[in-house]
Amino acid sequence: MNTFFLNPDVERFPPESIRILNLHAEPYPDGRRVRVGLELTPFLQRPEIELELTDAEGLPCGSVSLVEPMEWTLELTMHIRSQARDTSQPTPDTYTLTAVLSYPDLGETDRRQATFEISSSQ
Repeated sequence: MNTFFLNPDVERFPPESIRILNLHAEPYPDGRRVRVGLELTPFLQRPEIELELTDAEGLPCGSVSLVEPMEWTLELTMHIRSQARDTSQPTPDTYTLTAVLSYPDLGETDRRQATFEISSSQ
């Protein structure tokens, strides 16, 4: 477990050195949610992270703001908001997840993207 307070032996870095090491997105079988995994450089000062999900046309369909997460390895579920009128069925599409890492005093320090597809069979 990479808990912020429980592992004093892990080297932590200052805000200007913090980067997104891994970002991945995996859609759930229902096609309406996506499991997001995010791994950061171990940090001394907790960052802010903005996650934005967009469809193939670049329209926003989900977002999350993480303020000062306790750990540098995170997993969460995002719900995909459909732009279509009929939301009873998932809309097949290619989606892009963008993660922006920042600090109030420094601004944006890193940005990553991950793409995934939801097929009509999901």
